[in-house]
Amino acid sequence: MPLPRSVARFNRYFTNRILGPLAPYLPGFGVVVHCGRKTQRQYQTPVNVFRHDGGYVIALTYGPQSDWIRNVIAAGGCTLKTRGHTVRLTQPRLFHDERRRALPPPARLIGALADFSDFLQLQLQPELQPAPGDMV
Repeated sequence: MPLPRSVARFNRYFTNRILGPLAPYLPGFGVVVHCGRKTQRQYQTPVNVFRHDGGYVIALTYGPQSDWIRNVIAAGGCTLKTRGHTVRLTQPRLFHDERRRALPPPARLIGALADFSDFLQLQLQPELQPAPGDMV
């Protein structure tokens, strides 16, 4: 069972304000930059993120119902700031895994203790290569 929404609200107003500036640089953390479906405003959401199979997997510690997840799925991707880099991600896919196999072993233990098993997988957007004859 994911963490309660009350914890999410607390984190949004308090923890994220402290962690937010550090998340793009800390291992296991990142910031998802996404656009609101209705407002078209740009939002930044701190997440737990890990490299996985040609892209990244985000641990959905509050479950898959969060607005930011709906925004990313509706847009077909997002931008991720992690470990000092910014990458464009596409092909969002929700999945459930009780064994948390997409996470590194220490994070699996934390996931088991926090009792979350929903994830969002995204692929790195391929670099656009100029076609032969295009001016660079």
